[in-house]
Amino acid sequence: MGRLAEAVAPTRMGPSFRWLLGSSWTSNLGDGIALAAGPLLVARLAGSPFLVALAATLQWLPPLVLGLVAGVVTDRFDRRTLVVVTGLIRVAVLGVLIASIVTDAVGIGLVLVALFAFGVAEVFGDSAEATLLPTVVHRDDLAIGNARLMGGFVTMQNLVGPPLGAALFAAGVALPFVTQAVLLLAGAILVTRIVLPPRPARATAAPHREIGEALRWTWAHANVRTLVLTILLFNVTYGAAWSVLVLYARERLGLDALGYGAITAVIAAGGIVATVGYGALTRRVALATLMRVGLLVETATHLALALTTTPWVAYVVFAVFGAHAFVWGTTSVAVRQRAVPQALQGRVGSVNTVATFGGLVLGSVIGGGLAEALGVVAPFWFAFAGSVLLVVVLWGQLSHIAHADAGAARLASGDR
Repeated sequence: MGRLAEAVAPTRMGPSFRWLLGSSWTSNLGDGIALAAGPLLVARLAGSPFLVALAATLQWLPPLVLGLVAGVVTDRFDRRTLVVVTGLIRVAVLGVLIASIVTDAVGIGLVLVALFAFGVAEVFGDSAEATLLPTVVHRDDLAIGNARLMGGFVTMQNLVGPPLGAALFAAGVALPFVTQAVLLLAGAILVTRIVLPPRPARATAAPHREIGEALRWTWAHANVRTLVLTILLFNVTYGAAWSVLVLYARERLGLDALGYGAITAVIAAGGIVATVGYGALTRRVALATLMRVGLLVETATHLALALTTTPWVAYVVFAVFGAHAFVWGTTSVAVRQRAVPQALQGRVGSVNTVATFGGLVLGSVIGGGLAEALGVVAPFWFAFAGSVLLVVVLWGQLSHIAHADAGAARLASGDR
């Protein structure tokens, strides 16, 4: 057990990193349970594909609307306290949802409001949590720290959580949300054990000036600008398809609740395989090439899902997509964290968050409208056509990533 702990969280990275890792993994498991149970609850209560897509929109809307504000709050206030408080607020929102389910008073309107309220708290909590790693580990350990956090995210939120959430939902509608609340509470408690170094005093300006500073810095930095633009545009296509995924699984693939939960588990399995080979991959392949291949994989994913009606074929596609998502996510976070000054971590991270969810929100609106008018496969055809266009437009821009310093490329492999 000691060897395993040392391999996962080396002693040199300090006890605070282990508390952060434990909190992240615990909360990820809770979120993974809801990843399956939430859409299943919405699909049971909603009367149309548009309402199902609207549920996804309301989850993705808070980071778009409040992401930049969350970045300013993160850079101004105690980040550990923000994570704890927002975690407790999320538990309270779940408590209201659970009570409505138990008393048989739950309706689609209440669920949609709960999703939005949960998302509002989550955007501030996630913004603050994303800045903790660079404050508790050495700069040279950022890549391996991110790999461990991403590994926990893939394993807990995408592999273990969704099948468990689907099974709990089948056993009792309230059970997955009770479990999520307990896990989020435990995650908030673990965060209180993290010891952060003193933050240097910094001058503060009006919020709009601080946001402007982050936007100007992001636009001026070629690597980070390219990452932000790419995630914004590709999430439009991704959001269109994934906003109706629960209906696609049921109507196109004929999957039940457990089969739908298995989708995210298969995606996670692909991510775990990528975790094992990530070091060797980044030693042999340039970052720009790696990201270009990833965009081709994502484009092919939409095409394959639009064409197939066979569950096992879809599962293979989801597994490949999961490997791509892990490689892209880990590399982009490492590049951004190494490039951004500590005083700007929260705000520049929030710029990336707004781009991420801006694409998802726009995509979910498009996907819901297409599914309502043309069926659940239409958003996947839109995602494929849009991705082809974006690959052509962004292909040259990704050359900026090739200029990331050699240290970032080496450390992205997780090796020292």
